[in-house]
Amino acid sequence: MAAATQAATGGSADRRRPNILIFHCHDLGRHLHCYGVPTVRTPHIDALAAQGVRFERSYCPAPSCSPSRASLLTGRYPHSNGVMGLCHADFAWELNRGEKHLAACLRNAGYATSAIGVIHETRSAATKWGYERYAPHARVAEAVTAAEGELERLSGGGKPFYLWIGVAEPHRLPIPQEPGQAPNDAGFPGLDMRPDDTLGVHVPPYLRDTEPCRKELAGLQGAVNHVDTQFGRLTAALDRLDLAQETLVIFTTDHGIAMPRAKCSLYEPGVGIACVLRLPSRPGWHGGRVVGEMVSNIDVLPSLLDLAGAPTPAGVQGRSFAPLLDGGAYAARQELFTEMTYHDYYDPRRAVRTERYKLIANFTTAPAFMDPSQQWRPRSDTVTPPNHAMAYHPAVELYDLIDDPWEQKDLAHDPAHAEALRDLSARLMRHLRETRDPILRGAITGPHHRAALAALAGASSPQ
Repeated sequence: MAAATQAATGGSADRRRPNILIFHCHDLGRHLHCYGVPTVRTPHIDALAAQGVRFERSYCPAPSCSPSRASLLTGRYPHSNGVMGLCHADFAWELNRGEKHLAACLRNAGYATSAIGVIHETRSAATKWGYERYAPHARVAEAVTAAEGELERLSGGGKPFYLWIGVAEPHRLPIPQEPGQAPNDAGFPGLDMRPDDTLGVHVPPYLRDTEPCRKELAGLQGAVNHVDTQFGRLTAALDRLDLAQETLVIFTTDHGIAMPRAKCSLYEPGVGIACVLRLPSRPGWHGGRVVGEMVSNIDVLPSLLDLAGAPTPAGVQGRSFAPLLDGGAYAARQELFTEMTYHDYYDPRRAVRTERYKLIANFTTAPAFMDPSQQWRPRSDTVTPPNHAMAYHPAVELYDLIDDPWEQKDLAHDPAHAEALRDLSARLMRHLRETRDPILRGAITGPHHRAALAALAGASSPQ
């Protein structure tokens, strides 16, 4: 096959440049059976984990769709790469001019590059950022069908390939309108999928165990099971085309599930993500391994460029985990940074977590969490705060992740944890300064602000 004939680069003579396939979901978090959710049926993703490598503590830098993808594909934090909010419609965020996208890096290294489905890290055409071909099939069944044909084409192309497959599910989708429900509500699992409570319904401890919540989660489980079924079609195609041995497959997502206090929050359910990979031809990159070190999705780009023997661009803020898998020298992260600036609205937050503690700095008195339910009357409620309508951000929050893994008890004003507050505050301030975070200069205005001023200026000009 094509990849097997490539000359080794940057390593021992028996190392080949593998094909690279990234399968990326919307809004999945770690809501998979192989990550300990007992009632979600994901046999094909579980099989990838059993055969490959599962990162037990993988995180996104931002719990919002476009910023997380932009970080994954540039190896840089959202406030550094320019995508501090959503790229589509009037949100209008865009990658900074001159950013180095993974697709362009791999294309320049001799890879054939192709994308299918969701391209949400940019407003521009996929080809601008390094993809040679693009097919806009966002729903997972159509995307996998397109991928089967693209894999067959790429397998005979004489080059190693990079294929991105971005799918909409299990994002909330249009649902049947019920009595008393506002029009255009979105929910789970969408009109063409079925809820799944075959194994029951697991309610995570940060949500109140109510019947409406269980109904939502059963719908989410159905959407996740649908993604898994289609992912099984994709891995079967790799086997059928004799590509599996020399293809690195990465299954991942952007951020947490679209439930209150998960997506759009810097709490663990918002920033913890699935990351499962398999490369059978490379020792350490397969075999049912579980990696416990903390990694961020900004680490993916430098890791893949290491694997491909390609240079890492200047300015990349992630760290390659290739040495960790290869058995080389690797210093585990002692701290991990996350952020939020915009999603539905301006709600700037920055956070740092260590092995034990998390500090969240909130830069506005917005509601305690941004609710991603996309329903006029949300069906699921949080345990903390008990009344979302009357709860607002404090300046800082501090949590002990060992004693309180679901971040229910804020310790910021507890004298017993004052030293932890000082330590994490210093770490976070150092990070903001070193990465030149614009939040240090004051409020961050977005593209919509500029569009409103332009509209006013145009309307007020003499005709």
